[in-house]
Amino acid sequence: MTEMLTQPPRSHRRDSLWPRRVAGGAALLALIGGGGVAGGVIADRYTATEAAAATPTAAGGAATPIVNSGTTSNLAAVAAKVSPSIVTVLVDGARSSSLGSGVILNADGLVLTNNHVIASSAGSTVSVRLADGRTVPAKVVAADATHDLALVRATDVSGLTPATFATGDPVAVGDTVLAFGAPLGLEGTVTSGIVSALDRKVDTGEEALTGLIQTDAAINEGNSGGALVDTSGHVIGINVAIATAGDGSTGSVGVGFAIPSGTVTEVVKRLQASV
Repeated sequence: MTEMLTQPPRSHRRDSLWPRRVAGGAALLALIGGGGVAGGVIADRYTATEAAAATPTAAGGAATPIVNSGTTSNLAAVAAKVSPSIVTVLVDGARSSSLGSGVILNADGLVLTNNHVIASSAGSTVSVRLADGRTVPAKVVAADATHDLALVRATDVSGLTPATFATGDPVAVGDTVLAFGAPLGLEGTVTSGIVSALDRKVDTGEEALTGLIQTDAAINEGNSGGALVDTSGHVIGINVAIATAGDGSTGSVGVGFAIPSGTVTEVVKRLQASV
């Protein structure tokens, strides 16, 4: 599967697909796992790449429930349910272009993504590609660099499918999860795994992200801002970082991280209040 993804289809390629955060190379971020991480593991944040009440806790509340089991057929049902709520966030500048992923928060085009996906958007054109293939203009409306979250407003859209966020169901190590987004520019990708650990910390050098969910679901560059969901189709986290072995490879090694839905909900409410 890795070999298949090394050369994305031409239609998905973009110049400078994941621009470097430091001169000469992708930003290598110190990974601080609970209790320490052996082997000199480094975290590599993959760069570029709002619910009737426009809050994650209320989004899609009337969605049809899915039986909570880890069977293959059930995972297919989860993928079909969640995929319409996932978008690709595109940032096109004069010298480079980049992409990340996003989660629809309301039917009128409010989208949640990572701050680092849109951090270089000043002077650039921002757009959102929907699950149905449409690409629509968008603008950044609010951002929280400390928690690495941002809100983007897609324009001239309606009737979109908001995601449903988990509202208190406990997340446990071993739970089956799916990760949604556009890894390596391959839009509409879904991968599966489990919750590997909880309450992880990643020090990016600019801010420390805490309380993260660790998962072995394959996450790669371009998954930033996408959803990590449980087998009920509820978003339990927003993909934010991966770890690599430090050998020059930036591909998934089965150690990814997501901002938990509780944190996301609090930040989104605050960001919306500031708009």
